Parts: sequence; C-alpha cells; structure tokens
Amino acid sequence: MRGLGPVVAPHSRLLVLGSFPGEASLAAGHYYAHPRNLFWPIVGEVIGEPLHEWPFERRYEAVLAAGLAIWDVYGACRRQGSLDSGIRDAAANDFAHLHRVAPNLGAVLFNGKAAGRFEPRFRDAGYRTRVMPSTSPAYASMPRERKLALWREAIETLR
Repeated sequence: MRGLGPVVAPHSRLLVLGSFPGEASLAAGHYYAHPRNLFWPIVGEVIGEPLHEWPFERRYEAVLAAGLAIWDVYGACRRQGSLDSGIRDAAANDFAHLHRVAPNLGAVLFNGKAAGRFEPRFRDAGYRTRVMPSTSPAYASMPRERKLALWREAIETLR
C-alpha cells in the first residue's frame, strides 16, 4: 500500500507525523478520515477553527495557515486492517525532501507510539520533538479532554 503525500507549505513550522493512513483515510484519500479519529476536532479546538465540520481541502488550508504540516513516517507498507501493529515491510518517507520543501520546520509531533519510534531520528537532527497520545479511535484508554490538553500544550509551545 502507498500512503498519502505531505500537507506542507514553505512556511510550516510544526510537523505532525502519524504512522500510516488507516483504511478509511486511504479510501478517502485524506488524512484522519475515520469519523471517530479525534485529530481534526482536537487540532481544530487548538487553532480555533471547526475543522471537523469542513471539507478536507479547507482543513488543510487552515492547518497550513496555522504553521502546521501533516505527513506520516511511512510512505509504503503491507498491512491488514488499520492497526499500527499490523504494519509490515514499511518504507520510511523522504524527510530530507520535506526539509527542502519546508526549511522553517523546527518541531515534530508524533501522533502515537508507532510514529514515535522515529522521534530519536528527528531529535538527533536538531528538531524539537514530542510523542503525543494517538488520536486514533483504537487508543481509547485516555479521555478526550486529556488528549486535548496535551495536544494543546504541545502545539502552542512548539509552533
């Protein structure tokens, strides 16, 4: 399976990296398309926009205007279902290319532990980093309000 391209602009300062799009996102051709994924409601609350109510292109415009970028650590893999634990034969995305496209990137948030495995690589390259609780509906053990507080603090601090 092939992932999605980056949502990034030259002025992006904070990159949010997931692991690999789930089945709903791949089918829709958009990031965080599963209706129970909390990514859009949480990021929308943080930047003050009702992102989850908007079409995806408008969501992307708003996150780019807020200085954010979105991508995944893996560009391709084999996987049954949508769980990160099912990822096999994964190939990382070309992050050197991303740095050339968005030279102002200075910080990276990893959406969940699977993406967070790449955290040392980015930290060692000089980025400020933080591994965040996953917004996936598969990670339901942390209450939404706690996730929101952690994401808000990280985005406001790092962008």
